[in-house]
Amino acid sequence: MALIGTLTSGVSALRTFGKGLEVIGNNIANINTTGYKSSQASFSDSFSNTLRNSSPSSGTASSQSALQIGTGVQLSGITTNFTQGALNSTGNVTDLGISGKGFFIVRDATSGTQYATRDGQFRVDDNGYLVTGGGQRVQGLVGGTVDDLQIGAALPVGAQLQAISFDSQGNLVESYSDGTSAVTGQLQLQNFSDLSALMREGNNLFTGLSAAGPVGGGILAGANDPGSDGLGTIQAGVLESSNVDLTDQFSQLITTQRSFQAGSRLITVSDTVLEDIVNLKRS
Repeated sequence: MALIGTLTSGVSALRTFGKGLEVIGNNIANINTTGYKSSQASFSDSFSNTLRNSSPSSGTASSQSALQIGTGVQLSGITTNFTQGALNSTGNVTDLGISGKGFFIVRDATSGTQYATRDGQFRVDDNGYLVTGGGQRVQGLVGGTVDDLQIGAALPVGAQLQAISFDSQGNLVESYSDGTSAVTGQLQLQNFSDLSALMREGNNLFTGLSAAGPVGGGILAGANDPGSDGLGTIQAGVLESSNVDLTDQFSQLITTQRSFQAGSRLITVSDTVLEDIVNLKRS
């Protein structure tokens, strides 16, 4: 019965626009999440039932157009908007923001898994490592090789660590009680050819680094100094805010909700018509 197709289209609308509402809801929920990147749901039509195929004209007949009926709507993709969020001052020396392109690379010391993140809300752990809130260690150049950045690992004899700072190129500068200072490491940034391949893992971390095509041929394998080769610079004492546009999200919320309601109405009307048909047969 043709009305079954109408019900199917209505159900597909509820399922699909329900997912769209989930995406919008997640964006709004993360309006204050450091370094969060908003998502955008996109939709496409589902497979169409062909009632008549198209055909070219011949010597005796004109061309014939196709006759098709769609079967509803489907979720075609969820894309991430990687545009930079605003940089807000915190005054904390280990809060770092990226002005421009690139990601911090952090490593799980237990599993060795590497992650990319734009969340620069770092801290110094009890062993002196610069780490994320979840304990992943920030990667940088130490003695010319990529390693975990560690603070106060090589103090001058008889001196104590007084302060640390980061410059725009990501250099870690340690100041000591004897009046001297030294650059003991340098933050490294990584950019990717296909940002859409990055996968969210929670805690503002992304995996799928190899699939995203790391620029330079490998993770931190090329020229990865901040400010070089198209990479952004480091700003200390700031954090990147979420790039969610609340006005845009509420606008999308209204239109997606209306689409959801229309799908629900389609099911209700189809059910009413089917009930009328059943009653006609009974009478």
